[in-house]
Amino acid sequence: MGEDAVLTYARAQSARTGIRAIGPSGGACLRLLAAALDAKAVAEIGTGTGVSGVYLLRGMRPDGVLTTVDSEPVRQQFAREAYLAAGFAANRARFIPGRALDVLPRLADGQYDLVFCDGDPAESQSYLAESLRLLRPGGMVCFEGVFQEGRLAEPSHRDAQTHAVRELVRDVRESEDLLPALLPVSDGLLCAVKR
Repeated sequence: MGEDAVLTYARAQSARTGIRAIGPSGGACLRLLAAALDAKAVAEIGTGTGVSGVYLLRGMRPDGVLTTVDSEPVRQQFAREAYLAAGFAANRARFIPGRALDVLPRLADGQYDLVFCDGDPAESQSYLAESLRLLRPGGMVCFEGVFQEGRLAEPSHRDAQTHAVRELVRDVRESEDLLPALLPVSDGLLCAVKR
């Protein structure tokens, strides 16, 4: 399925600012997961220019609120414009500027249906710990970009970012609190349901 003008614009803004947005297949998967969870409260780490947020909002309940965190307020302004262009009321998204690991501890325990992580891969394990605290039982955490553009499967890649993602995959797989699946969409979408 093709993307509409809102997503095309948000994706162009993403390319212009030099950040990678989730691909159309990953976005469609996020929309589906948000709908399957009947999500009312979603937290997003890494607002970007709003591509993933549009997909999430389109899957959430009509009264749902997306709480999105990004260290770059300029990106959040692009996202705000995309959400309004997509027809979402301003109160459907709560924008919190700041570093994710400074902001997340201030969010309420057990109140989120879905946490989408698309921030700094080196901080993935910390995002996982915060996500488990934020999620209600039966909620889901998703990590974008797990394939690391092919580096994850290549043992010769030992950079810090790829190592951190490998540790994240191991932690999710071995956790007794999570039911995981690695979905081959976009650049790899690691999802897990909190038991």
